Amino acid sequence: MSVSQTEWIVTIAVTIAVLLFDIIVVARKPHEPTMKECAIYLSGYVGLAIAFGIWVTAYHDVDEKGGDFGLQFFAGWLTEYSLSIDNLFIFLIIMASFKVPRKLQQEALLVGIIIALVFRGIFIALGAVAINNFSWIFYIFGAFLLWTAWTLAKDTEHDDDGENAVVRFARRFFNTKEEWHGLKLFMKENGKTFITPMFLVILSLGTTDLLFALDSIPAIYGLTQEPYLVFTANVFALMGLRQLYFLLGDLLQRLIYLSQGLAVLLAFIGVKLVLHALHENELPFINGGEHVKVPEIPTLMSLGVIVLVLGVTAIASLVVSSRREKAGHEQG
Repeated sequence: MSVSQTEWIVTIAVTIAVLLFDIIVVARKPHEPTMKECAIYLSGYVGLAIAFGIWVTAYHDVDEKGGDFGLQFFAGWLTEYSLSIDNLFIFLIIMASFKVPRKLQQEALLVGIIIALVFRGIFIALGAVAINNFSWIFYIFGAFLLWTAWTLAKDTEHDDDGENAVVRFARRFFNTKEEWHGLKLFMKENGKTFITPMFLVILSLGTTDLLFALDSIPAIYGLTQEPYLVFTANVFALMGLRQLYFLLGDLLQRLIYLSQGLAVLLAFIGVKLVLHALHENELPFINGGEHVKVPEIPTLMSLGVIVLVLGVTAIASLVVSSRREKAGHEQG
């Protein structure tokens, strides 16, 4: 895929502009957004992603071999979006664990999303360098995704404690305040510096983002090896997450099979990566360093599997959670 320097500059500039717009809107008036406000913003972001995918199909698939860059973007975007929703669920647990006031949750979420974008940008660049220099890296990516899928499949319930090891370390070795002081991260009192609950929340969000970046980057490189598509799919997947958090609300709690659905999805992409690694094999102890003749999964099939898995996961989650809720009311 041939991407001009101008396209990269425009893409990065638009990304920064959207983030600055979000920051200005939030900073101007901290509040809990209405459902209408969230729906308008989210529709706009999803519309932009679809329009971008159509543009990639129209202007980058015409003269390129394979002609499936648009499909690669949509497959990557949907996968990253689904992983981001799981990330959002962890954000929800963190907010509840720290008892973050509703009017301050927008700011915390925005910082969390910016940190996620920075981490993913770093891992995208590292992944591109690794792929260009070491074809065997696909074996590692595939094995890592299969292991992640196994751990997700066993995760029937998320941990309700938002304090990870890094946060507990900060609490142990630094002076902390339990009272909220708005957006302030540090407070001075009697000549001592204290870290506020907002600092701990952002620390927890940041370390969570780091872990999710480790999962999401190998996943999308299993669907496309184009750094431009990897970057834009991640950007569009993170846009609107703040609004989605407030729009879905308690609905996130009803996606009871989300981890299992993502496990199936990551396992599928892991197998796809291993097959690709075998097809491009250069390791001397596998088939004498020659390419292994194995079938590769086409992008259109990948997109179909992603849509099917996400659809079944959402429907099954909502149906079963509704039945459990109804049964609970009847027993009560």
